[in-house]
Amino acid sequence: MGERLSVLLTEAEVNDKIRQIGEQISKDYAGKKIHLVCVLKGGSFFMCELAKRITIPVSIDFMAVSSYGGDTASSGIVRIIKDLDEPITGKEVLIIEDIVDSGRTLNYLMDLLKDRKPASLSLCTLLDKPDRRVVDVDVKYTGFSIPDVFVVGYGLDYDQKYRNLPYIGKVELD
Repeated sequence: MGERLSVLLTEAEVNDKIRQIGEQISKDYAGKKIHLVCVLKGGSFFMCELAKRITIPVSIDFMAVSSYGGDTASSGIVRIIKDLDEPITGKEVLIIEDIVDSGRTLNYLMDLLKDRKPASLSLCTLLDKPDRRVVDVDVKYTGFSIPDVFVVGYGLDYDQKYRNLPYIGKVELD
């Protein structure tokens, strides 16, 4: 079984959208420091590019969560694989995610982090698949809404392949 790859969003489109999001975050949090919490692994590419385009002070941390286990579909049970290194109490926190689909994992994560008493807690995603949503999540910053297709690139992978693509590609399996 093989796969075919086609470009869904070009490198230029992605870069331009990340610049726009960075400008908006810088305006919205003017005079403040923002703490970016990257959801690993896929979110790391987006967060690095986004952080470079934010003009206010930025700090970063990482979380790794799993809701898939060994399956290709979400089990609905979220496990924390790697928790934050620093407390977020009193901080302006922005969760950075590569893609939002069902919303289960991010809903769980938002509830978990709210209990840690940040000054504010918001969500930023490069890609949103609203057709896959089963749990409502409030996404403050969205790069692109995309159809329910399998995508790779910019941190998103297929069997650990294609994360390093500088564009968003659509995968079709043979």
